[in-house]
Amino acid sequence: MDSVRISLTAALRRFSLLVASTLLATFPVHLTVAAASAPSDAAPTPARGFAHMGMGVVSHDGRNGLPVETRAVQTEGVDVASYQGNVAWSTLWSSGVRWAYAKATEGTYYRNPYYAQQYNGSYDVGMIRGAYHFATPDTTSGATQANYFVDHGGGWSKDGKTLPGVLDIEWNPYGAACYGKSQSAMVTWIRDFLNQYKARTGRDAVIYTATNWWTQCTGDYAGFATANPLWIARYASTVGPLPAGWSSYTMWQYTSSGPTVGDHNKFNGGLEKLRKLAHG
Repeated sequence: MDSVRISLTAALRRFSLLVASTLLATFPVHLTVAAASAPSDAAPTPARGFAHMGMGVVSHDGRNGLPVETRAVQTEGVDVASYQGNVAWSTLWSSGVRWAYAKATEGTYYRNPYYAQQYNGSYDVGMIRGAYHFATPDTTSGATQANYFVDHGGGWSKDGKTLPGVLDIEWNPYGAACYGKSQSAMVTWIRDFLNQYKARTGRDAVIYTATNWWTQCTGDYAGFATANPLWIARYASTVGPLPAGWSSYTMWQYTSSGPTVGDHNKFNGGLEKLRKLAHG
């Protein structure tokens, strides 16, 4: 009996070990399969202030090559924001970049902490530079945001090296693409910003936008083209169709993956024409 009991005990022990090793071997696999089949979470909404020129261009319009070489004279430029930190301006100057815009403000709640280095650093190496404001039409009025912009770096001076301020109006990174506004309400908001900026500085602001956004959110409104220069965003071999009213662009943001600083642009003309835009 004792020998039978011992054999039975040994058999049970071997069976237990076999079950345990099988579970250990298979349980991680089940976890892996479950994790792989679970749906991924949507991309998180960025923190307020993180927005910058063109951050929605690739996801909405795609990336379709680089500009085709032409004989037309164009002047290379960059735009920068806080996520790029302190910028190597001397490197950019050596590569042929001659103008720059730095993000100054967003809404009425955010100021770029790197603005001084970016705005003054570009000037110090010889570039013609300016400031831009990322619009959030769902937070405060256009006139209120224009005042905030001018009061915190978005002004203009007739020194030949300061470009007019830019209204960056594009896809909303924090919610609905058109910020919850109807097309007519969006046009009114933009007009209020532009009118107040001109009242404060004496200059017509540049409008930065993408054609698809402009069509969707303003109804392809054509009324700003006579006074406000167009800065178009399109990452492709050609600039493509422009928003209604504009027959040509002043600046073209053609990539967000350029050297040294990702966001590269072409001014539609030579350096002398760029200086004329700065002079006003």
